[in-house]
Amino acid sequence: MRAVTYDSFAPDNARLRCGEVADPKVGPGQVLIQVRAAAVNPVDWKVMAGGLDGMMDTVFPVIPGWDVAGVVTATGPDTPEFAPGDEVMAYARKDVVQAGTFAEYVAVAAPAVARKPATLDWAQAAGLPLAGLTALRSLDRLAVGPDDVLLVHGAAGGVGSLAVQLGRDRGARVIGTASEGNHAFVRGLGGEPVSYGEGLVQRLRALAPDGVSAVADFVGGQLETTQAVLAEGGRHVSVADPRVEQHGGHWIWVRPDGAELAVLAAAAERGALTVEVARTFPLERTGEAFDASRTGHTRGKLVVTP
Repeated sequence: MRAVTYDSFAPDNARLRCGEVADPKVGPGQVLIQVRAAAVNPVDWKVMAGGLDGMMDTVFPVIPGWDVAGVVTATGPDTPEFAPGDEVMAYARKDVVQAGTFAEYVAVAAPAVARKPATLDWAQAAGLPLAGLTALRSLDRLAVGPDDVLLVHGAAGGVGSLAVQLGRDRGARVIGTASEGNHAFVRGLGGEPVSYGEGLVQRLRALAPDGVSAVADFVGGQLETTQAVLAEGGRHVSVADPRVEQHGGHWIWVRPDGAELAVLAAAAERGALTVEVARTFPLERTGEAFDASRTGHTRGKLVVTP
């Protein structure tokens, strides 16, 4: 099959190659997915740079990618949940960095897989798992409900845009930081946009004079702002700043979880959740997709389509 690989850590795309590799094997409790789309996440190029080498084992050559949407073509022994022809999606992170989703096929453990909602196309479905599960886990840890004022740092990004929608679906008032060019987008999701940068604390206090009850930081470096606007007894999480744990917050790491992914699929089916796709790239242009992700200014998701 065709796949994107790299054979050593690198801070840029110099080691990325697109070519033929062996087809994946399908073990017990696994499904083989023909990849229709695989979303790019910042963790993909951070892993390629060795950013998680102290935490996860790596076996070269590596096929990057942890998000996938596609069609089941085979199942391993004792995998009754799925059958060939099923349209599915998954957060396909594994215990070892090696066999990812930027390929024509990927084998994934069945417990990480959920059925693709008909309301999302392939690119949207590929963009949902990692970002959606991160947003859902964050809001669950915050116990966001209808009485909350939720602040989302990075509301126009892949994770933040989903958190805004999930927060609104729970009945919370949602305020989201975004560049002025993305304010209309955030409003369309049901959030109240506020420009980041100098004067942010003052602007947030004007919108929420009594403070916010919950904060989800999806960009990092926001701890001081969070502390300045968090109401007494408020809760906060971050996916990018472990310092929050020293200040009463939670550092969020998403897990592969097909059951939780099915919750997101159900929200999409009833029209409460959609996925913004910024651009799609063919497999051989994965490096360009990584470059676009590195800018940190993408609205929604970047997706590779083998």
